[in-house]
Amino acid sequence: MSKYTAPLADMRFALFDVLGSEALLAALPGGDAAPRDLLDAVLEESAKFNEQVLAPLNQSGDAEGCTLDKATGRVSTPKGFREAYAHFVEGGWAGVNAPEEFGGQNVPYVVGAALKEMIDSANLSWGNYPLLSHGATEALKHHGEDWQREVFLKPIVAGTWTGTMCLTEPHCGTDLGLLKTRAEPAGDGTYRISGTKIFITGGEHDLTDNIIHLVLARLPDAPAGTKGISLFIVPKLKVARDGSVGARNSLSCGSLEHKMGIKASATCVMNFDAAEGYLIGQPNKGLNAMFTMMNTARIAVGYQGLGLAERAYQNSLAYARDRLQMRALTGPKFPEKPADPLLVHPDIRRMLLTQKAFIEGGRVLGYYAAQQVDILERSTDATARQRADELLGFITPIVKGLLTEMAQECCYDALQVFGGHGYIAEWGMEQFARDARITTIYEGTTQIQALDLLGRKILQLQGAGLKHFVGEISAFCQAQQANAQLIEFIKPLAELTQEWIGLTQEIGKKSMGNPDEMGAAAVDYLFYAGYIALAYFWARSVAAADASTAHGADFKQAKRLTARFYYSRLLPRTRGHLAAMRAGAESLMALPADLFG
Repeated sequence: MSKYTAPLADMRFALFDVLGSEALLAALPGGDAAPRDLLDAVLEESAKFNEQVLAPLNQSGDAEGCTLDKATGRVSTPKGFREAYAHFVEGGWAGVNAPEEFGGQNVPYVVGAALKEMIDSANLSWGNYPLLSHGATEALKHHGEDWQREVFLKPIVAGTWTGTMCLTEPHCGTDLGLLKTRAEPAGDGTYRISGTKIFITGGEHDLTDNIIHLVLARLPDAPAGTKGISLFIVPKLKVARDGSVGARNSLSCGSLEHKMGIKASATCVMNFDAAEGYLIGQPNKGLNAMFTMMNTARIAVGYQGLGLAERAYQNSLAYARDRLQMRALTGPKFPEKPADPLLVHPDIRRMLLTQKAFIEGGRVLGYYAAQQVDILERSTDATARQRADELLGFITPIVKGLLTEMAQECCYDALQVFGGHGYIAEWGMEQFARDARITTIYEGTTQIQALDLLGRKILQLQGAGLKHFVGEISAFCQAQQANAQLIEFIKPLAELTQEWIGLTQEIGKKSMGNPDEMGAAAVDYLFYAGYIALAYFWARSVAAADASTAHGADFKQAKRLTARFYYSRLLPRTRGHLAAMRAGAESLMALPADLFG
């Protein structure tokens, strides 16, 4: 059975040493309500809950899965899940980041990122239930009417109700302009929603009595395509405007998807048969509200990749230390034992260091994105909010795309360290590989993230976020150029940053002549950008470790040597992505469709 210990030391290092979150939060309105000692206490309590309550349910939940009673339409979660959720709610964790006016704890989002990472390390399937509630919270907070916030938002923040996001239909996923779900005005301020939605996480379950579905649908007079989509609140149990709860609404779970992984997360086909609902936001402006949910969810899925990678790494490292196999190539390291531990072998170290470098660098990247959310939502400086908004838009597809793809490699390497034992269920490693796979798909595939980054955030929006980020890297390099202890990192980082600017301009020019050039370059561009971003945060990590008085020599040495590994072994992958981008679209598009086979 796999184990999990929250990496609190590295989380605190990323939050407070590298990113300076303590000072940043203190300077924002309300920062005095979240002093360092309180934030440390929140992290400690979260670690206890995740280590002691959620983590032990991960493997058993995967084995049991969810079950659907077709006679009643009720879905049961695995043994212990309901009790764990009750514990979660009692601890006030359901609304930890929500504003106090709605019953939340108003804990900064950047600290919430660490809490989310812990949940996903401990039990990804279980974590999907509150994840969708958080997305519903954001949509209602920003787009709901006052009475909707009172009636629907407060119970979601309290954890007594949960939320979902109902977008995908059998014939359309990414292309939402094709959706067919209908919304008919009932004449009394409500609407009747009819249609089928698929892949709905937490669409039906036994953790709460009521589930609040946020459903995309078309009004009768809606224009075609994405311009004619509205968003509706459709509760499992009918809810009046005064908050009173009535009978079961005319919606049901038609089936549960049988999946490769996250088997304890109920993935439902939801049927709406003239179900009663309320319009949220403006008619035909549903995508605006839905994207509020999706952007939050995309960052959160990035944390899922990070969390899975962390737990896989912890277990593969422990195994590599304990498992005796062969002798070191340079001679026995433990002659008193029948063989040396796996950790002495160079390629085992390559796999472990790859995990460590991706995870610790990715942690800073992920928390950096969350920090922008705090600035955006808390700052009174309009310029600072705009900068944070543009940076967040730019960094979100990198966080989602890179951290989830990184998780595939990390979980692969972790399983490989175990050898045959990794392939069987007993050790828990194969579950991480299965669970990780979905993270590159839901909430927008890696390909969609890449198109969003290059096509929209860079080319369409003139790269406002990129300019901020590149400017930040350049300022850091300039400030550290005389630091002899950092020059091995600063010089290649500065050179790559300049190359990045030129490459972006190069792709932009080619795409003006042929739009396929953008599509051909997009995924490689995302990885290229992601590797440079990690290089920046690794350089900052070494600088922060050197300056720290809270960490000892061993911690500082580990940071420097891991950064050196990243720069020498992983950052050169940018060369392959660069070559692929410059190869262009021709070789991709030249083969006629009928010649594929």
